Amino acid sequence: MNRLIECVPNFSEGRNMDVINQITDVIRQSKGVKLLDVDPGEATNRTVVTFVGSPEAVVETAFQAVKRAGELIDMRQHHGAHPRMGATDVCPLIPIAGITLEECAELARKLAERIANEAGIPCYCYEAAAFTPERRNLAVCRK
Repeated sequence: MNRLIECVPNFSEGRNMDVINQITDVIRQSKGVKLLDVDPGEATNRTVVTFVGSPEAVVETAFQAVKRAGELIDMRQHHGAHPRMGATDVCPLIPIAGITLEECAELARKLAERIANEAGIPCYCYEAAAFTPERRNLAVCRK
C-alpha cells in the first residue's frame, strides 16, 4: 500500500498574490507532491494551502515552503483578523493512507527540528506532535 499524507500549511499572507505564488510555486515544482488547493483570505491575511504526497516528499516540500515563506513574509508588517504565530502559522501533517497519526506526529517533530536548525525559524509542536501535554491545544500555544 502506498503511504500518503496531506499537509495544510497556513501562510500569513492572504492579500499579495505575488508572495502567495512564490510560496505555492515551491510546492507546484516539487516532485512527489500534488498541490490540491490554495485559499487566500483577505480579512484574515492568511492563505491555506493543501498538498498531498508520499511522507518523504511532503516533509521536504513543507520544509522548502516554510523556508520560502520566512524569507518573503515580514511579520512586523502583518495585520489580520486571525491570531497568527509566524510567516507559517501552522503546518499540520495528516495521515491519509498507509501511515498512522503517531508516525505523522514523529515526522512533524523532525520537520520542526529541521526548520529551527536549518532555517532559523522557531517552532511549536502541537496536537498529536506536542512534546508536552500543555502544548496539545493550539489555542494554548498561541497564548
